[in-house]
Amino acid sequence: MKKILFINACIRPESRTRRLAEEVLKKLEGEVTELNLEQEKIRPLDQKGLEFRNQCGAAGDFSSDFFRYARQFAEADEIVAAAPYWDLSFPSMVKIYFEAVTVTGVTFYYTAEGIPRGLCRAGKLIYVTTAGGPIGPRNLGFEYVKGLADAFYGIPSCLCVKADQLDLVGNDPEAMLREKIEELRKKEF
Repeated sequence: MKKILFINACIRPESRTRRLAEEVLKKLEGEVTELNLEQEKIRPLDQKGLEFRNQCGAAGDFSSDFFRYARQFAEADEIVAAAPYWDLSFPSMVKIYFEAVTVTGVTFYYTAEGIPRGLCRAGKLIYVTTAGGPIGPRNLGFEYVKGLADAFYGIPSCLCVKADQLDLVGNDPEAMLREKIEELRKKEF
């Protein structure tokens, strides 16, 4: 059975991003493991954490709980990341999560020429986001995640599912979400 990792960065209980992500998850077949980033309270790397990561990397020992996020990410067959569109990207906890995931020897390695090559099993990563205003060409959250998937993790397919302009004057956000959900129900991932 496929392992599906659901990275949930949706803070609000009534999150529109989460609603879209749940529709995407219904389209995938496999066992879903949800990682709620708000509950995880992942800390950014500090000097002590960086030294520990480097020591473990040099020894080739990634068995510590410190690497649990990287191992979980590398072992997933499909990944759904749900993050609201904030400040042209996503909540800061998403960056901290990917900092914990991007580990040489677990999610990628460097070739002799210094080029990163992916070690992740996932065939696809689906990034889900919503915004009250227009996202336009600056979907920097998706671009960041897609960049990591392409350059480091070796994930061949990275897709973005988005609903934006939900809170513009005159728009009906519920109607717009229902329309997007209907569109997702017809889509193959």
